[in-house]
Amino acid sequence: MALSNTQTATLETGADSKVAGHFKRNRFAYTAGAFALAVGAALRIYLDTMGFTVGTDYYSEEFQTYWMPLLYGEIIFMGSFTVILSVYFWMTRETDASSISKELELSRYWKLLGVFTVMGVWAGAIASNAVESDAAWHQVTIRDTDFTPTHIIIFYFALPFLTAMLIPTFIWTHTRIPAYMNKISLPFLAVVVGILMIMPNYGFNEWGHTFFYAEELFAAPIHWGFVFLGWSLFFLVPLAVQLFTNMGRLIAETTAEDYNQHSA
Repeated sequence: MALSNTQTATLETGADSKVAGHFKRNRFAYTAGAFALAVGAALRIYLDTMGFTVGTDYYSEEFQTYWMPLLYGEIIFMGSFTVILSVYFWMTRETDASSISKELELSRYWKLLGVFTVMGVWAGAIASNAVESDAAWHQVTIRDTDFTPTHIIIFYFALPFLTAMLIPTFIWTHTRIPAYMNKISLPFLAVVVGILMIMPNYGFNEWGHTFFYAEELFAAPIHWGFVFLGWSLFFLVPLAVQLFTNMGRLIAETTAEDYNQHSA
């Protein structure tokens, strides 16, 4: 009878509790995702407002005033973000995987999925609203230096920020989740290394454009590196298999334990 009353109460408040639980588990994804969209929108508005008025000549005083401080700020922010978080996660790492309960481990998987959700939101904003802007920019303005408004926002911040998020996340995952502790996930590592190596390709791309390709041809050989390294994102598929397999196992085990406790 008591069990029946408990089940009835659960059904009566189930909808509200599920919604509340959903937002509680995913509050990081919602909050950080909204912040990422706000930052992306702010940079886009700044680019549209200032790009053609004070951004066409690197050697002008206006460019040094309105664009180079943004570049320096981005580099300082990303460097500090990556180093501080990486060092903190490593210094506070857990060494005893057996001390982590199944419930805590499962909650950390939810947090990890939340982080990947934020990265997906950020990558989607870059792909849909930024990358083609650079090609369009060079079609209508003179390619003078490596420092242009589109480069400062895309090449020196938007894309590298994915790496700035991935490196601390890689360390956190391998020091907080038992299935990844004391070992390395090859799919996860491939994603991190692939996105990281896109950055040296920026230099190759600009070198090629300076000496060989004035036009922004999509199929130009100097762009092949972006495609090849972008394929590292395919490793998200086996990584997702790893994550969901482990989550499914944990959900089954914790559900069985809860059922046995209630049955007893």
